[in-house]
Amino acid sequence: MYGIGIGESDFKILRIKKDYYIDKTKYIKDIIDNRSKVLLITRPRRFGKTLNMSMLRYYFDCTKKDSKELFKGLKIMEQEEKYTSKLGYYPCIYLTLKDAGLQSYELMIMQLRTLLMDIYYENRYLLEEAEMAPGERNTFNKILLAEANEIEIINGIKMLSKIMSTYYNKPVMLFLDEYDVPLQNAYVEGYYEEGIKFFKTFYGVTFKDNPYLEKTILTGVSRVAKESIFSGANNFDVYTVLNDEFSDDFGITEEEIDKVIKDFGIQDKKEEIKKWYDGYKIGNTEGIYNPWSILNYLKNKELIPYWVN
Repeated sequence: MYGIGIGESDFKILRIKKDYYIDKTKYIKDIIDNRSKVLLITRPRRFGKTLNMSMLRYYFDCTKKDSKELFKGLKIMEQEEKYTSKLGYYPCIYLTLKDAGLQSYELMIMQLRTLLMDIYYENRYLLEEAEMAPGERNTFNKILLAEANEIEIINGIKMLSKIMSTYYNKPVMLFLDEYDVPLQNAYVEGYYEEGIKFFKTFYGVTFKDNPYLEKTILTGVSRVAKESIFSGANNFDVYTVLNDEFSDDFGITEEEIDKVIKDFGIQDKKEEIKKWYDGYKIGNTEGIYNPWSILNYLKNKELIPYWVN
């Protein structure tokens, strides 16, 4: 019997609980092979974006001491040394903006202040151990107290990446999930112009010509025009459902669904499952199954349109 971790987006929890996991660790290899400094990858909702981001973080993060056990038996550990040597190699910053879409610009800024506070608290050891300029130390403490002003919020990720890069003597990997949620909500709530102005500056400072970053990965549902918030960003590439690169790293492929139905002993249901849930083509990869629907079907054993709600 396999556990089904529906809605679980933390890679470590999924692996510790030994819930059923479709091995997507080839995505780590694909990220390493990609030469871009900044990658934006868009996929539909419930397609495993956050779980994949969590997986990347646990793989690369040099502060996650138990990561090797989490990846034991997975495809990435079968790769050559140029890939396996990156396990636990980089300092990492992970930021999700899924909760930053609020009813007003002021509330959005308050939420960003809180999100930044959480990231700094996770790395509070740097206050004692890292070298900082007096102004950086003062700002670090302000952010910990959720007292940062807008300028300090805008510069917060870049400042932390500088401190971490200097402390570890390595560039930082930055993972930014649900990048488009605040802007979608700003449009709906009527403060889009304020929102776009803020994030154009925030993203520009965070990863445009930031010498302390190794690579930045952004994910979201929609592609916001590059010129609106990413103008001037060098070596920036966007990968949508129309691009072939990363096409089999999200969703469930035909090969993977064959393993799933074998593992669950439901080979006789394949044609029905295909009829209901095989509706996607990403890049040149056809036969992509909706993971949200498949997981719910495996749990409930009922063929109904789970994703539509």
